[in-house]
Amino acid sequence: MKKNWLAFLIIALISLLSLVACGTSEDAEGEQTSGSGDGTDQDANPGEDKQSFTIGATQIVEHPSLDAAYDGFKQAVEEAGLDVEFDLQNAQNDQNNASLIAQNFVADNVDLIFANSTPSAQSALQVTQDIPIIFTSVTDAVGAGLVDGMDQPGENITGVLDLHPDAIKNTVNFIDTYFEGSKVGLIYNSGEQNSVSQIEAVKAEVEGTSLSVAERTVSTSAEVQQAATTLVGEVDVMYIITDNTVVSALDSVVGVANDQDIPLIVGEPNSLKKGGFATYGIDYHTIGTRAGEMAVEVLTGEKTTADIPVEYPAEMQLFINKGAAEEQGIEWNEEWDEKAQFVEPE
Repeated sequence: MKKNWLAFLIIALISLLSLVACGTSEDAEGEQTSGSGDGTDQDANPGEDKQSFTIGATQIVEHPSLDAAYDGFKQAVEEAGLDVEFDLQNAQNDQNNASLIAQNFVADNVDLIFANSTPSAQSALQVTQDIPIIFTSVTDAVGAGLVDGMDQPGENITGVLDLHPDAIKNTVNFIDTYFEGSKVGLIYNSGEQNSVSQIEAVKAEVEGTSLSVAERTVSTSAEVQQAATTLVGEVDVMYIITDNTVVSALDSVVGVANDQDIPLIVGEPNSLKKGGFATYGIDYHTIGTRAGEMAVEVLTGEKTTADIPVEYPAEMQLFINKGAAEEQGIEWNEEWDEKAQFVEPE
């Protein structure tokens, strides 16, 4: 009987030890499975830790040059492989709208602001000294109060200008050479610092040439056609700088120039597609692309805006629209065949 009890106790003890061992093994397996599950989840979602960004893009008005700059900016950012959401807002040529857009971007805590025009950049800088701002389609960043100097970008702002330093000089020389003795009509919005700087530069270059100027100022695009009409009979050539207000209503100036056989010189190649005759200009898609490259450097932490000097456009050349030359009664000069790149109208 004692032997039977002894055998029973031995069997019970062995069973108990087996259960404990199994439980320990299952716990260990459970921990290992749990750890493996975490790793599997991470492998299944390799992009989960990839940083995403929001860029607020503010543009003063819709016209081909600014649109091309935005397209170049967006393309450069996307080609860098960043995970970015773009929020494009158009101020419809209203400074109050530009200010509201900038305020909303700050409230939304965007990661970077792309300011496409001088008024857009000014509005953004007025409401934030923390969010990085990259601008383009700005003619005079120093005169507009955006930066202290080309090599002195702000703590949160830098960008690419839309005017080559020799563009106005070359344009005035072109008019003086091929339209000697002409009176040149200028139409611009005196409320745009971007435009005032260019007009002052035009006047400075005209001094000492055979040319003279006549000015008309506008406040809205609705006033542009009337301003152009009042120049008829007074001027021999019209020169439309890169003024956002006037360029947005360029069709009305083209109509007057074509009807009255007045050569229409413009400030950038996209205005040639609308009917301008000639320009020493730059490619807005290219300056937008460079601004996008700057944005990538800032977003990835490679640089800060303070590390990136403000830049001029890399290239500039003479562009001509042959069709516009015919429409405006311009006698063709064979020299232009060698000097110019030709642009087809839209």
